[in-house]
Amino acid sequence: MPRKSSVQCKRAYEQPASTDGYRVLVDHIWPRGVSKDALALDDWYKEIAPSDALRKWFDHDPKLWAAFYQKYHAELKDQHPDQVDALLKQAKAGALTLVYAAKDEQHNNAVALKMLLDERL
Repeated sequence: MPRKSSVQCKRAYEQPASTDGYRVLVDHIWPRGVSKDALALDDWYKEIAPSDALRKWFDHDPKLWAAFYQKYHAELKDQHPDQVDALLKQAKAGALTLVYAAKDEQHNNAVALKMLLDERL
C-alpha cells in the first residue's frame, strides 16, 4: 500500500494550520503583502527556488509544465542536493509544508519539489 505523503504545498496567502508541521518558504522572493508573523515559517529555502533563467522561461505556462518539472529536478539534483536532503529528513520526521506565492496551485516550483520529495520518500 502506498505511503501517504507527509509533504503538502500551501499558498503563502492561506492561513497556517497546526497540521502544517514544519513550514518552509521555497520561493526566491518574499510573498508580496505578507508579514513574517502571518507566514509562521520555520525556514526559508530561497536558494532552492528555480534559477532566474528557468523561472523566466517557464513563466507559469501550463503547456511547459512537463519540461519545467524535468529541468527543475535536474537543477535541484545538481545544485541543491543538501537542501533537498534536509527537506527529506524533515518530511520523514513529520509533516512538511512547502509554502509558495504563485497563483497557479498546480504548476509551480513547490508542486514540482513536492513531487521530487515524494519520489524519494
